[in-house]
Amino acid sequence: MKKPKWVIAKEQGKRAAAAETVWLFGLHAVRDALLNPRRERLRLVVTQNALAKLQDAVTIAGIEPEICDPRKFAAPIDAGSVHQGAALEVKPLDWGSLQDIALGAGPEPARIVLLDRVTDPHNVGAILRSAEVFGARAVVAVQRHSAPETGALAKTASGALERQPYVRVRNLADAMTQLQDMGYLVLGLDGEAETGIEAAVEGLRDRPIALVMGAEGPGLREKSRETCNSLVKLDAAGDFGSLNVSNAAAVALYAVRG
Repeated sequence: MKKPKWVIAKEQGKRAAAAETVWLFGLHAVRDALLNPRRERLRLVVTQNALAKLQDAVTIAGIEPEICDPRKFAAPIDAGSVHQGAALEVKPLDWGSLQDIALGAGPEPARIVLLDRVTDPHNVGAILRSAEVFGARAVVAVQRHSAPETGALAKTASGALERQPYVRVRNLADAMTQLQDMGYLVLGLDGEAETGIEAAVEGLRDRPIALVMGAEGPGLREKSRETCNSLVKLDAAGDFGSLNVSNAAAVALYAVRG
């Protein structure tokens, strides 16, 4: 029997609403989200043991926890997730526009990381941690072909997702051009580049700098390469060997520190 249109519309509405929320898991990620006043928190599922460890944050957040049996964890997350007995349903964070972040108050000189098709949430989470440590203003990725805000990303970020802006844009080259118009020096990381990153920023460390990181393997897309002010490489001791994108981002951020 064919479903009535109103039933189909209701089901589609429920699916759309569910897609607009994120389930964070793990004690650290959940605690930081509970303590983040920017977070819109919807549902907290915890075991009794996890609640005891999170009680202070739960009280501050003012959310009513759902206590569940650790053998039948009630949150709709992957069965293999290391949730440590805690999961929190939230709305994705809204950090505002790239322009507001790039030109607003923040660490000086400004540093921003742009990710070109970096889809692994563990890599993005690690980059968010490095960006927070080295005082970057934001990590920017495209809306498609990039890692969305997920529980796995948040757990790897170890709390940085709550403090380090993760901005999604429709077109990376347009975002790079926008940053250039705001005075940013846009440098693309490329292992085949002739210039080392430290030589490229010599005498320019007081300028705002944006670093563009490509996915492991394919690297930067041609349009991204063309839009950069210049391509640079990480100075290495040997002629071979490479870093994954999250490690490369950490080294690059250290190399261009003010």
